[in-house]
Amino acid sequence: MKNLSTLALILFIVIGCKNKAEKSTEDVSSEPMTAVVAQEEWTVLFDGTSLDAWHLFQGGAAAHWKIEDGALVFDPPTSEERKIDGKENAKFNLTTKKEFTSFVLSMEWKISKGGNSGLLWGVSEDEKYKEPYHTGMEIQVLDNENHPDAKNGTTHQAGALYDLVAPTKDVTKPIGEWNTCVITINHKTNKGSSVLNGVEVATFPVAGADLDALLKGSKFDGWDGFAQYKTGKIVLQDHGNVVAFRNIKIKEL
Repeated sequence: MKNLSTLALILFIVIGCKNKAEKSTEDVSSEPMTAVVAQEEWTVLFDGTSLDAWHLFQGGAAAHWKIEDGALVFDPPTSEERKIDGKENAKFNLTTKKEFTSFVLSMEWKISKGGNSGLLWGVSEDEKYKEPYHTGMEIQVLDNENHPDAKNGTTHQAGALYDLVAPTKDVTKPIGEWNTCVITINHKTNKGSSVLNGVEVATFPVAGADLDALLKGSKFDGWDGFAQYKTGKIVLQDHGNVVAFRNIKIKEL
């Protein structure tokens, strides 16, 4: 009896250790796999070292955009530098080489004092459109404190769907600090949103009758091609002011 009791105790200990070891192995292996899968959902558009994913609107190298301390900085050209092939007022809007449809776009931006810029999507590079905003809707990037646009109407403030949907509140950080921006465009649900510094400040339709109703009576009403490209380029806007972006990544939905 004593021998049988001892044998049973040994078996109990061995089985318990085996189960614990298997569970430990399972836990360790599953956690890194989950992290890897989550990371692979995102595509990095700017990692602080390369502009390989970008070109100028309607072609050309990324002139006047430079990398400084891991950030993508727009250095506005002079009026003379804006003359390209004799064309006045040439713009230097930075455009993704790839097109996107439904996505979550995440980045940080920092604007100069009194500065203005924007983040556009659904942009067509067809030559008949002279500017990205002729086709793409825009989330505003702005110095709310010092730029007069912020006083022209709340639909011009940072985080707004430009000229269409005002932000619910001003959550921008002081000049010189980075703002975190997350834009979601989902054509499957016909919903878009603008999240600024962790606060959802605007929601809006992205296509169809709901969008048509939003556009009616706006400055964009009747524009040929505006908001008509479900699949298009993403653009960082040249509005003539210094602006910086970093940690730009996108998750396709």
